Amino acid sequence: MQFTAKQISEFLDGTIEGDETATVKELSKIESGGAGSLCFLSNPKYESYLYTTQASVVIVSRDFVPAQPVNCTLIKVKDPYSSFSILLEKYNEVVNQDRTTPGIDQPCFIHPSAKIGKNVYIGAFCTIEENVVIGDNCKIYTQAYIGADTQIGNDVMLYPGVKIYNRTILGNRITIHANAVIGSDGFGFAPQPDGTYNKIAQIGNVVVEDDVEIGANTTIDRATMGSTFIRKGAKLDNLIQIAHNVDVGAHSVVAAQSGISGSTKLGDNSVIGGQVGIAGHLNLGKGTQVGAQAGINFNTEDNKQWHGSPAQPLKEWMRSTVIFKKLPEVEKRVRELEAKIAELNALIEQITTTQNR
Repeated sequence: MQFTAKQISEFLDGTIEGDETATVKELSKIESGGAGSLCFLSNPKYESYLYTTQASVVIVSRDFVPAQPVNCTLIKVKDPYSSFSILLEKYNEVVNQDRTTPGIDQPCFIHPSAKIGKNVYIGAFCTIEENVVIGDNCKIYTQAYIGADTQIGNDVMLYPGVKIYNRTILGNRITIHANAVIGSDGFGFAPQPDGTYNKIAQIGNVVVEDDVEIGANTTIDRATMGSTFIRKGAKLDNLIQIAHNVDVGAHSVVAAQSGISGSTKLGDNSVIGGQVGIAGHLNLGKGTQVGAQAGINFNTEDNKQWHGSPAQPLKEWMRSTVIFKKLPEVEKRVRELEAKIAELNALIEQITTTQNR
């Protein structure tokens, strides 16, 4: 499919500088864009590519003024990144159009007590246990498992191999990617006098609110008692561990390989980088931002940025990083000073000995 710059501009409520009849048939990165492709520019460090790209159309901000002549057509919008993401979504709908149709592939096991809504697709080799309720327009792909008494809202998509344990509650418009596990046992063991551990029964559940997306191979443990919560609009990357009784705030984002320990509350609109470790029983304020590989073992206030392990406020961490880089030089200078002090002490001792003779 091809679209003209004019059509795209009208769709994005933008303005055109250049050839409004320029056509595009694919989306690409600005550094690798070729003829017939559409790119975007939002980060100033990529501006140099604008003057060399072969792309036909580039989306830029309304206040952007090129420093050099450009060969492509520009579409100026309020927010280039958001506009491009809208186009990516539309492109994905066309190119990766879901070819499933409502119905139940065989073989499957669906308990007679389960209630299935309208326009639902269930792939082959799925298991749906007793008293499960599935809403309308859901897609459940092959080899998914849904445990007893689970409730699933409308427009939910479970990709292949997703495992949903008993009594989980999923809201509307949720996407869970392949092999994620929702509702597995919380990690609870009571140490015994003889050095062994007794397992503590995990009798709670997991509640995932509306508009959440959960990445592949992510695990979310059910609560010991009560519920583990993933609040509305949260986005979880792949390979994340959410422990029992954690509460992930609304519209928070957690990147891959991060782990949140039991009973910690993550404030709304927080941003957690990759490989972050967060200790248990903490309260992290709204808008908390944590850089990649940081370690958090304390409560945080609202709208604070943290980096490093153990974590520090951003400005302190940046100063510490400068010092870390200079440590070899500092060590060398310390050794030189120690040698000079040793020489001075030897000279003083020699003078003192001479005077005492």
